[in-house]
Amino acid sequence: MQIISTNAAADNAAYFAAVAYAERRALHSYFDQHVVADNEAGYITIDEGDYGALPMTIIDRIVYSVPGGRLDEY
Repeated sequence: MQIISTNAAADNAAYFAAVAYAERRALHSYFDQHVVADNEAGYITIDEGDYGALPMTIIDRIVYSVPGGRLDEY
C-alpha cells in the first residue's frame, strides 16, 4: 500500500490541473503552452506568446510543454 501525504496529493492535483489547462489552451493557440513550477502557486501555465523569448529563469522551471495546435500555414 502506498501512502500519499496531503501535501503530495495537493501537489499532484495542482500539476495535473495545470497540464490539463495547458493542453486545452494549446488547441487554440499558435504558441507553445508550458507548465512551470512556481514556489508560491505550485504550478502555473504560461503561453509562450505572452512572453516572447522566455528568460532562463522561466525555462529552468518548465516541467511540461504542449506545442501550439493552430497552424497559420494553408
